[in-house]
Amino acid sequence: MACRYFMLIAYNGAPFHGWQSQPNAISVQSTIEHAMSTVMRSNISITGAGRTDTGVNARCMYAHFDCESPIADTKIVCRSINSLIGKDIVIYDIARVADDAHARFDATSRTYKYFIGTQKSPFDYPFCWNPPYQLDIDAMNDAASRLLSHTDFTSFSKLHTDAKTNNCLVSHAKWESNRGKIIFTITADRFLRNMVRAIVGTLVEVGRHRISTRQFCEIIEKKDRCAAGMSVPGNALFLWDVTYPYKVPMITDERL
Repeated sequence: MACRYFMLIAYNGAPFHGWQSQPNAISVQSTIEHAMSTVMRSNISITGAGRTDTGVNARCMYAHFDCESPIADTKIVCRSINSLIGKDIVIYDIARVADDAHARFDATSRTYKYFIGTQKSPFDYPFCWNPPYQLDIDAMNDAASRLLSHTDFTSFSKLHTDAKTNNCLVSHAKWESNRGKIIFTITADRFLRNMVRAIVGTLVEVGRHRISTRQFCEIIEKKDRCAAGMSVPGNALFLWDVTYPYKVPMITDERL
């Protein structure tokens, strides 16, 4: 009987065409699978907690995989995989879980953070976006709070995806100012492709006083991607956390 394991992963998304494996493109998933298959001497496939877009980073990504027999020493396997996957990905930990645990379907929430610089700094690049205009954080927070009152986010979804529904339950959406940055944190049970970047781009229009909170709500209600703002650059976006209804046997707080 196969043994199931969870992995705790972080990565710089810049060199990759997103998380998901795809033909003729380098992805985070395929890079890890290739290294794991080499180390474990069998074909290994992994399932992630989500699918980040091209260039998007992850501070905390979980994935699961199966192997035919128990791993004798997960720390040795981690070190071996990390020696092969390059400098842009790290496997922090591998831990045995219940045979029916699922990294994607069991996740109850995902949290993303987007970083905007209010002053130029050579030390923040490339993980921070520096728009050439002032932003009203209070106006952006007023509009962001309205996300919690809606469920259909078609206006912020990439067109022609394979998603069966565009409904998401947003439980937190807030901007905070911290040391020359304003940081947007959003938590939901699930996210659509391009959703966070499109939301941030539209909230920036509110922060520039180009649209009002009322107009922001109207954009959501139109269920039309063309009505929303631009998608901001992916390099400043991070998958920050993933939660489960059970304790994942990894010491996340000490590693991240």
